[in-house]
Amino acid sequence: QVQLVESGGGLVQAGGSLRLSCAASRRTFSTYAMGWFRQAPGKEREFVAAITWNAGATYYADSMKGRFTISRDNAKNTVYLQMNSLKPEDTALYYCAAKRRAGSYAFLGEYDYWGQGTQVTVSS
Repeated sequence: QVQLVESGGGLVQAGGSLRLSCAASRRTFSTYAMGWFRQAPGKEREFVAAITWNAGATYYADSMKGRFTISRDNAKNTVYLQMNSLKPEDTALYYCAAKRRAGSYAFLGEYDYWGQGTQVTVSS
């Protein structure tokens, strides 16, 4: 079992930045690929970004490319999401997730463990 705890959300003006963190409970964190997803009210949960276990590759949803950066520190069992140039449409509950199985990084069904989410609100 892996427990994931997100932090770093908050209220920010359009154009601002936030850095989300996700701390994992297990030392085997380094064996998991990690992803960030988000869910806005009334919408389905959508893929934001993912990173392989060794940070050898990163993946982004098209609308986040160039604005968001995913990274990880395996020594700290933590994955990060740096979000710049935020827009009101980025407002959502942001979740981190962990997976071991091979397969699409963008498909939420591939992930084994989920955090409770951290709220990001971007005002116009």
